[in-house]
Amino acid sequence: MSNPVVALQQLHKNLAKVIHCQPQSLLFTLTTLLCRGHLLIEDVPGLGKTTLARALAKSVQVDMRRLQCTPDLMPSDITGVNIFNQQEQLFRLAPGPIFTNFLLADEINRATPRTQSALLEAMAEGTVSLDREIHSLPDIFMVIATQNPVEFSGTYPLPEAQLDRFFMRISLGYPTEEQELSILQGQLTGHPLDYLEAVMTEKSLLALQAHCEKIPLSEPLLGYINQLVRATREHPKVQLGASPRGALALMRAARAMALLTGKKQVTPQTVQLLVDPILSHRLIFRDPRMNQPEQRQIFWDELLAQLPVPDFATTPVKENDNAKTASRGTPTGESL
Repeated sequence: MSNPVVALQQLHKNLAKVIHCQPQSLLFTLTTLLCRGHLLIEDVPGLGKTTLARALAKSVQVDMRRLQCTPDLMPSDITGVNIFNQQEQLFRLAPGPIFTNFLLADEINRATPRTQSALLEAMAEGTVSLDREIHSLPDIFMVIATQNPVEFSGTYPLPEAQLDRFFMRISLGYPTEEQELSILQGQLTGHPLDYLEAVMTEKSLLALQAHCEKIPLSEPLLGYINQLVRATREHPKVQLGASPRGALALMRAARAMALLTGKKQVTPQTVQLLVDPILSHRLIFRDPRMNQPEQRQIFWDELLAQLPVPDFATTPVKENDNAKTASRGTPTGESL
C-alpha cells in the first residue's frame, strides 16, 4: 500500500456509496476500526446500522456474522460449546458466532446481563475461555453493537464495565432531504450493497492499524488529553468520570483521525471533535437528562472552554525513530 491516506479515502468513499448519513459518523466508524476498537451505535430502527456493518465487512473482504440479541439468548449461543467426538474420544469446539472478524450484535440491550458478559473477555482481550481452555480470536475482531435509545420495554441497560469496553458510541441520525432522496434513487433497481466490491485486504488493514500507533504526539497534547479526562472526574455534574481506558482511547482515536484526515500531526481540535463519542458513554451524570445529546454538547462546550489549549506554533513534536518514519510517510504518501 503506497499511500495510507488514499487507501482510507477509498474505503470511506466505498462506504458512502451505501450509507447516507452525517460524514462524521463514517469517520468515527473508521477511526474505531483503525484503533482495533468496538463500536456501539445508539439509534432508532431503520437508519442503516446493520447495513453499515455489512458494508464494512464487504469493503475489507473479511468475515461477518450477525447476532440477534433476545432475552432467551444464552452465553453459549455466542461463544460456542465443546462437543464430545466419539470417534476421536475428545472434546472439540463447536465455535459460536463470536469467532469472526466483524460481529454485529443487534439490539444488544435485549440480551440479559449474563449473556452480555460473555462478550467482555472477547472485547477486552481478544480471547474466549471455554472449559479451562483459552481460544484466540482473529487479529481483526470488531464488535458492532446496536441499541434502540427510545424503546425500554424488555431491555437490560448495559453496565458500566460493558460500556467501557466500547471504543466509541455514535448515532447515524436521520438523513438529510438530499441523502434520503439518494437512498430512494439508489434502490430503484436493487440494493447498492449487492454491488459493493472490496477495496482493501485484511493484510492492508492490519498494516494501517499498526501505522496508526506510530503517529507522533506532542508532550503538550498528551497533557491536554490528561487534563481533559481528569476534568470529567472533578466536574460537579459528573458522578463518575472517565477511566484511564478512556484517556488511552482518546489518544489512540486522535492519532487515527489525523491519519484519516491527512494531517501531519494531531491537533487539539482533533481531540475536541472526539470527546463526545469517546468519553460520553463512560461518564455517569448526576442528572439523567445530561445523557441527551443536546445537553451533552453543552456540557462539553463548557468543559472545553475552561481548559487552556496548547500552542503548537512553538511546540516541537515528540518523536521516536518509528514515529519519525510514520510522520514522513503519512502526509507525503510514502509506503507503510
